[in-house]
Amino acid sequence: MRISDVLRGKGDLVVTIGPEEDVRTLLDRLAENRIGAIVVAGEDGGIAGIVSERDVVRGMQREGAALLDRQVGSIMTADVHTCAPEASIEDLMVEMTEHRFRHVPVVADGRMCGIVSIGDVVKYRIEELQSERDHLTAYITG
Repeated sequence: MRISDVLRGKGDLVVTIGPEEDVRTLLDRLAENRIGAIVVAGEDGGIAGIVSERDVVRGMQREGAALLDRQVGSIMTADVHTCAPEASIEDLMVEMTEHRFRHVPVVADGRMCGIVSIGDVVKYRIEELQSERDHLTAYITG
């Protein structure tokens, strides 16, 4: 199965934030959208970085409440791993596990067309395995 299959069920909404926005605004967007990471959009509309709840927690541990007034660009991860819609779910699961990241923007023809989390990928894979099990059960008993 492909990442495009996950996006077909999940949708293509990608919440973004500018690197100049403050961390307080970032937290509001995370909460409003019930998500764990936001893509940081560059001036050209491309991907400048990604920032997650984990980045905020680590920053709070270092700086305390002062972090809330800092710019998102100061805590974002600039080296963003992306994938194509044609990427296989299995390959992406391995990459996410090996590199320890949980959110991956999906890019096609130079533009973002979605974002997947490890939860999205695992959920889709579980559904796929359940379907295979049901087909095998029906084959054996039918």
